[in-house]
Order: sequence, then C-alpha cells, then structure tokens
Amino acid sequence: MTTTQTDPRPLFRDALDWVAGLIDGVRPAQFTDPTPCPEFDVRSLIGHLVSTVEKGRLIGACGDPATVPEVVTEPDDRWVSALRTSADRYWEVWNDDAMLDTEVSAPWGTFPGRAAVLIALNEALVHGWDLAAATGQPAEADPALADAALGIMQRALPETPRGGPVPFGPVVEPTPAAGATERLANWSGRPTATWKN
Repeated sequence: MTTTQTDPRPLFRDALDWVAGLIDGVRPAQFTDPTPCPEFDVRSLIGHLVSTVEKGRLIGACGDPATVPEVVTEPDDRWVSALRTSADRYWEVWNDDAMLDTEVSAPWGTFPGRAAVLIALNEALVHGWDLAAATGQPAEADPALADAALGIMQRALPETPRGGPVPFGPVVEPTPAAGATERLANWSGRPTATWKN
C-alpha cells in the first residue's frame, strides 16, 4: 500500500462522528437485520466498527490487535457510547503527529502510521455505508469527506490485485447517480445497487 503525505486523521474524526450518528439512528427492531456485508447483521456490524477502532489503537500503541475480538459486544443502548469511548482511547495514541510516519505493524503488514489511519478511515466509511443502507438512513457522508477519502483510497488501494492477502473484492462499476460514499463502497468491492433505499 502506498500513501500520500496527507494527514488522514481529520477525515477519520469526521467519519467516526458520521458513524456515531448512524448508530444513534438504528431502531431497536433493526439490530438483527442483514447488511450489505454478508458476514454481519446490524448489531455485529456495529460491534465490528467499534472493534476496528480499538484494534487501530493497539496497532499504534505496539499492542496486539488480535487480543480484540472481530466483533465486540455491548448492550444495544450503549453502542454510541462504546464507539466514542474507543475513539477517545484511539486519539490518545494517534494525536501525536510523529505517529503518521512511525512504522507500525498489523497482521497484514508493516507500514507508516498514516496508512493505518487510512485503513481505519476506509473501514469507517464503507461499513458506515453498509449500516446506513441496511437501516434505511441517508447513506452518503459529507461529500467533501467522502470525495477526499475516495481520492486517497484510489491511490492507496490499487484496483488490482484483489483477494487473497488483499481483503477486498473486485472494484464494482458505480451507477451514474452514485455519490462519493457509494463510489468508495464500490471501490472496496461492494455491489451497492441491490441496497438502494
């Protein structure tokens, strides 16, 4: 994975705020609904989003992300608080500017810290799109945020190769009306057309 000199942390902060709003908008009856990410229902997708933030903290702190389950569990009325608590812990590590160029290690490789934040940004926006689509909420993040993330990811995550050690499906051709967040989901392999609200 290649990176630019962009600082992706402000983008990730905004993405986490967007995701928190989506979680807050989930109705109680929707937690067991399916999502565009076939391995997760709504509840487990939210648990995976919280897990991703906690794993990112440990990657930056030279900890072992494998100690965090892929899906964390919380009472359904505590999800927004759980995400914000994990985010606060994340920023205790990642607010240090030196982290952007510090080599960090994760199960999928060793790379500069800014690449780890980019991965987390992509996870938040794509899984945020999944959550919004599954729960009937507006599925587009702020266009400025999503456009910036898409531009970064199109450079950082090449169209090929995909699959195997690159945990993304083939790029999906966006529909003409697709917004930037949907196009980012398409770039990450989501066949979004079947999840139109």
